[in-house]
Amino acid sequence: MNLDPATTKYLIEAKLTADGIVEKPDVVGAIFGQTEGLLGDELDLRDLQKTGRMGRIEVEILSKKGKSEGQVLIPSSLDQVETAILAAALETIDRIGPCRAKVTIEKIDDVRVKKKQKIIDRAKELLTTIMGQSKISGVDLTDSVRQAVQIDEVTLYGEDKCPAGPNVETSDAIIVVEGRSDVINLLKYGIKNTIAVGGTNVPPTVQKLSSEKVVTAFVDGDRGGELILKELFQVAEVDFVARAPKSLEVEELTQKQIIKALRNKIPIEQYLEMNDLLKEFKRQMDRPNGNQRKEEKKEKPKAPEAPEKKHKKTISKSEPKPKEEKVQAPKTERAKEGVMNGEISRYRDILKKLSGTLRGMLINTKGEVVQELAVRQLPDTLKSPPEGIHAVVFDGIISQRLLDIASDQGIRFLVGSKKGNLAKQPEGVTVLSKEDLQM
Repeated sequence: MNLDPATTKYLIEAKLTADGIVEKPDVVGAIFGQTEGLLGDELDLRDLQKTGRMGRIEVEILSKKGKSEGQVLIPSSLDQVETAILAAALETIDRIGPCRAKVTIEKIDDVRVKKKQKIIDRAKELLTTIMGQSKISGVDLTDSVRQAVQIDEVTLYGEDKCPAGPNVETSDAIIVVEGRSDVINLLKYGIKNTIAVGGTNVPPTVQKLSSEKVVTAFVDGDRGGELILKELFQVAEVDFVARAPKSLEVEELTQKQIIKALRNKIPIEQYLEMNDLLKEFKRQMDRPNGNQRKEEKKEKPKAPEAPEKKHKKTISKSEPKPKEEKVQAPKTERAKEGVMNGEISRYRDILKKLSGTLRGMLINTKGEVVQELAVRQLPDTLKSPPEGIHAVVFDGIISQRLLDIASDQGIRFLVGSKKGNLAKQPEGVTVLSKEDLQM
């Protein structure tokens, strides 16, 4: 029903029943006829309608099995008292046409309340647009509008439907928190690259993201926060740790406390060392990912054989033996030899230039840069790389996924900022981090 805004402050809704078949003109006639003279000259329905203080009477009626039921809507621009009197008068109607009838008032709506709700809904849409274009928080707007927008920005990311901010997919760095309330609190202050684990059981979605992006674990300053960190250390690749002040939760922090905590984040190695967790962490890593360490342990006993091989060399005076020793030497030994011929040195210089950019370079056998791209694009690009790619140098974490792709594509060198949890080391790929390059 289209209401005239000039004649509508309130809307009277009434239900009618009749013991016979009646039509709309019968109902309208009964309303005017049976209330005439009942309310006095000031509330005469015909005069009210002529002067625009009462709108058009709308009737919807349905007849079935010899009886009729329907709804009556009457818009009013009278004040509250007069509208209530008019509504009560409608219940005195006891006959419509030739049939006995009954009219019951169901409710009187304040149309202005609906207009206010419409204003609030539209304000939410406008605020969302404003916040997308700038970081203005809209401090002069009502709390209800602001909170509604914050909740609307929370998305469900990945197969595990983890609560997250809208920028988790596109950002090169993410902040991992405990729950949905933490995500909402960070969104409140414009931090949109946040994702929640939803407890101490870290979902596979977060584990996968941690191998592709720079991860800061931002947890509560209580025992629960420590437990979540230990779980993250075991199953995900965490780069930095940020803690809420002691006994406080992330969802309770003010903007100043959040910014201070994130500015004071520390690398995972430093956190483990400060909390005497380094040895425990290494033991835990040896259990699920023990292959690499077992290989290192197997290679170490070979060191004493070096003098024996030298002795054989002096006896045989042949060159094949030293070449054989070079092929079977550990990768760190081959890296040092690479530094001698200048190839590794070149990769070190490139990695220095890329530091802090979260970008990578694909390099051919001539040492030429074939392509430069964002780190997050590496996995997809390397699945079908340009021809002749010899090395990949990038400002990011060397994950098992990247290493496996590089091995499949015949790439010889994978150079990154740091190594992740590498469960296996494919033959033919030399993996180098800043630590290996002594940067």
